[in-house]
Amino acid sequence: MRSVRSKIIAAGLVLGLAGAAAWQLLPEDGNGSGAIRVGTSDVLSSLDPAGAYDAGSWALFSNVYQALLTIKPGSDTPAPDAASTCNFVGHKLTTYQCELRPDVKFSNGRAITAEDVKFSFDRIKEINSEQGPAPLFNTLDSVKADGRMVTFNLSAPDATFPFKIATGAASIVDREKYPAKALREGGKVDGSGPYTLSRYKEGASVELKPNASYKGQGKPAHVPVTVKYFKDSAQLDQAWKSRDVEVAHREMPPEVLAALNPGLKDTRYQASGGTETRSMVFNVRQGSTTAAPAVRQAVAAVLDRSKVATDVYKGTVTPLYSLVPAGVAAHGTPFFDTYPAPNGATAKKLLKDAGITTPVPVSLGVNTRGANLPEAEELKRQLESTGLFQLTLKPVEEWTDFQKAYAAGEFDAYTIGWIADFPDADNFLSPLVGADSSMNNGFSDKNIDALIARTQSFSDRGEAAADFRELQKMVTQQAPMVPIWQKKDYVMSREAVTGAQYLSDGTGVWRLWELNWL
Repeated sequence: MRSVRSKIIAAGLVLGLAGAAAWQLLPEDGNGSGAIRVGTSDVLSSLDPAGAYDAGSWALFSNVYQALLTIKPGSDTPAPDAASTCNFVGHKLTTYQCELRPDVKFSNGRAITAEDVKFSFDRIKEINSEQGPAPLFNTLDSVKADGRMVTFNLSAPDATFPFKIATGAASIVDREKYPAKALREGGKVDGSGPYTLSRYKEGASVELKPNASYKGQGKPAHVPVTVKYFKDSAQLDQAWKSRDVEVAHREMPPEVLAALNPGLKDTRYQASGGTETRSMVFNVRQGSTTAAPAVRQAVAAVLDRSKVATDVYKGTVTPLYSLVPAGVAAHGTPFFDTYPAPNGATAKKLLKDAGITTPVPVSLGVNTRGANLPEAEELKRQLESTGLFQLTLKPVEEWTDFQKAYAAGEFDAYTIGWIADFPDADNFLSPLVGADSSMNNGFSDKNIDALIARTQSFSDRGEAAADFRELQKMVTQQAPMVPIWQKKDYVMSREAVTGAQYLSDGTGVWRLWELNWL
């Protein structure tokens, strides 16, 4: 995540909302009934919010859990959900308070209390799962519960904090059902979202039923929904063609997306201006061949993003030259400014000046879902064609195994996607290259951390723009990550289904409750 599957934000930060979308419709007779089936190749890695920081899990969380805040469709600012009001106390941006709605309940009927909220945040920090969202709350020092009031005490000013508690990471769980120091097992969910989880088949599907007791910002759910999880985009495409699903989202094969057009029968599609990005992340721990900055810089110098975009993704992605993507305030092109075109001579000089023997052996980890493996093969071809690198691909099929492997430092480099948790440049820098990075690649830099902290102190996010640009330059110099591309987000649905456009509206919230039959 998101993650995704996303403070006080300037209007310019909104991430490609409805105005950037293309919605195609061809009429067809007939109405549906029963559960709407949604297909995805995303992975549901955990049902427990303390154990997941990925788009597939957070997509489900936004439907079965509630957070204190959420993001409304078409908006770029947090709005109350389980809370009735939330505000910073004073002007230091170090104390944040929320008052719970008086009528909010878990689906089992028990009233949600401030103690449940405190418990939910405390256990994230206590469990500190390597695959969990604890890095997102690096400024959270303590949580206090008093009546219906929840007070968050922050270790440093953090204008982004309201957005963080509007994400799946801040899902409120029932303290009587979830262990305080371990992840919950058993395939059960106790939340207060628009849906309840009625059935769970690990790795295959979840069945959701409308939660009659839901009270919050969203609309009540209209119909049951079954989410089907497919091993890869090819299987999702086959399910779509076989009419085993009525909605397909994340991720159809590139050639299918490239061929979308208004003439397709019984197919609606939306291509929204998303900010999903993909990067190559380097292991900088001692002993890795990519620990030397010159090796990482040399990779950046020869990477041909355009070839990846056209040959692998059929033009459905755009080359990216910054960790902060286009469409987000403070976006720049520092990697292009430094390495304007793939240049083997530049890379060779970087390695020679650093005294590094070539070819440099690099193990590249890759999760095999979607077009990830063809992408890795193209990266291998590009780097090896210079004679400066020798890549060994390390494919890993299961997403959770892949997460554990890169966290353990089993690869010299790996490729990974990133979806905004919230629409601010901070979310493309702090969790990626800041202290306790969710990338788990061993990178840390005190100057970068200090500048990140400074950007979080501005309630007017426009005032942080210059610092964000400087941060991107610093990242380019050290290259702990090298951005490859960003892409739009595509949703396909049958003509008999309405509301599918709300699965991708730039806010990071997967609004299954908006789905209905015509």
